[in-house]
Amino acid sequence: MAVKEMIYEGKAKKVFATDQADEVLVSYKDDATAFNGEKKGTIVGKGVVNNRMSNHLMQMLEEKGIPTHYIKELSERDTIVKKVEIVPLEVIIRNKACGSFSKRYGVAEGTELKQPTIEFSYKNDDLGDPLINTYHALALDLASEAEIAEIERLAFAVNDALIAYFETIDIELVDFKLEFGRYHDTIVLADEISPDTCRLWDIHTHARLDKDRFRRDMGDVEEAYLEVYKRLGI
Repeated sequence: MAVKEMIYEGKAKKVFATDQADEVLVSYKDDATAFNGEKKGTIVGKGVVNNRMSNHLMQMLEEKGIPTHYIKELSERDTIVKKVEIVPLEVIIRNKACGSFSKRYGVAEGTELKQPTIEFSYKNDDLGDPLINTYHALALDLASEAEIAEIERLAFAVNDALIAYFETIDIELVDFKLEFGRYHDTIVLADEISPDTCRLWDIHTHARLDKDRFRRDMGDVEEAYLEVYKRLGI
């Protein structure tokens, strides 16, 4: 496979065209951002952890019948994925109160929610990725009713699978962000599943093993990412 020009560079990844029309190469960076890009830095080794962890988990989800963009891991940082049209919705699943949810609703961080909840944000950096609801998404023609229903179904299925998986390595899935894409006529899970996009707490100590350590200047950021990587056993 021949890799061609870079077609996109985001906060955490670069995307390159290939000689296969339906496939692109994703290369993971060590760059770190928070608060819609207001805080910037570097987490050494983050690209390796996020790439390999995402690939590992997406393969697990594929085995459970959840379609993803994953095709093949090329190296520690590079992966071939299906070329999808990203649905401009960030999908947040929450199992416990934390972060912006706690601030908005005055609920102490770590509070167990009565049931998992789902939120949508309009994926638009210029607007700060504002929260929207299904009616907004339909009015703005971001997705169809059928696509939103499928995204919700898949997101909760991913949640169930990840909760069960992380429990086996003594990690609690507090909340996480997903993105989905259109691949021909199918909605598939895209982007990544990593300490950048998930809040992951040690089940016993509640130590934070995710990007919150960078956001909140808690220190030991690289060590937290490596701890998750070590527990994955990949």
